[in-house]
Parts: sequence; structure tokens; C-alpha cells
Amino acid sequence: MATENKLGGKITTLRESLHLTQDELALRCNCTPEVIRDLEDGKMAPSLAPLIKITRALGVRLGTLMDDDEALGPVYVKADEIEEATRATSLETISDAGDLRFFSLAEGRPSRHMDPFIITIKPSGETDHVLSQHEGEEFLYGMEGCVEIEYGKEIFVLHPGESIYYDSIVPHQVRAHDGQSAKFLAVVYTPI
Repeated sequence: MATENKLGGKITTLRESLHLTQDELALRCNCTPEVIRDLEDGKMAPSLAPLIKITRALGVRLGTLMDDDEALGPVYVKADEIEEATRATSLETISDAGDLRFFSLAEGRPSRHMDPFIITIKPSGETDHVLSQHEGEEFLYGMEGCVEIEYGKEIFVLHPGESIYYDSIVPHQVRAHDGQSAKFLAVVYTPI
């Protein structure tokens, strides 16, 4: 875990600005108080589904927690300038999605409605399938390797050059397929 906990600090600042305790925020976003406490303290690697629930409860967009600055105008990112935005071990706090690394493609763009990421997955070897669900929509585009998407009762395997677009309210999980590492573009829309 990074020595500097910017994401945890942002959660704390936003929570306190709304005069919420950690327990009250946990109740609002259907998380345990330990999840809130561990994220704020930097003891837990952030995961997408809980972060989306937290941003909804705080009334902000996902990018508010993941961005470092608020530049105006378009965001142009050269290939050699893409930096890891946050690290998550899964799309939920416990799952077999593998080791996911998020590289933001719109960091610094204020007031956006979509959050585009390049995500790399390395399989974890776990076998427990924990599905997540949250408001919004997701678009995934396969770049390298194969990505497996469990969506409701269906399973899709996304190969390079293929895409999938789905409603995030349906229980789902994105994970490594057949023990392969993979890389894909993800665009997440979460209404505020």
C-alpha cells in the first residue's frame, strides 16, 4: 500500500463535510464500518464496487476519489504518461477476480460523467465467485488476453477486439479467464 493515502483522505474529507460518522456512511452505502475505516486508514486496497457505493452515498462521482487535480479542458494522455490511478485486488472486497490495476484515462477532468480506465488483471488462483452490483453502466473492450464476465446467470469471455456493454445493477464480476493475465479498456458510468 502506498505510504500516501490520498483516496482515504478524500473519503474522510467528504464524509466529514457531510457531518457523517464512519458508521453512518457505512449504513448509507451498505458496507461494514470496518470497510470505511480500513479504506480511510489505507489498510485496504480499494475495490470498485464499494467505492461506487461510497461515492453514491457521498453524492460525488467515482473520479472525485481517484483524481489528483481538477484541470479544465480536454484531457490528452500520451501512451507513456498513463499512470496507475488506484490498485484494487478485486471488484468487490472479497472475490476471485484477481489482481486488478486501474490506469485512469481521464484523471484531472472535472465534472465528467464517465470514468475510462485501462485495467490489467493477473489471476489470483481463488475460486470464490462474489458478484457485485451498483447503479450505472459499464463498457469493456478486450485488448490483451481473455477476460471473463459473469453477468447474472451468463458467462461471457471477452477476447482482444471484442466488447461488452451492460447495466451494472445486474449482479456481475469481471475476472481473469483460465488463469491468463489480461488487459482491457473499461468505461464506467455511475449516476450521481
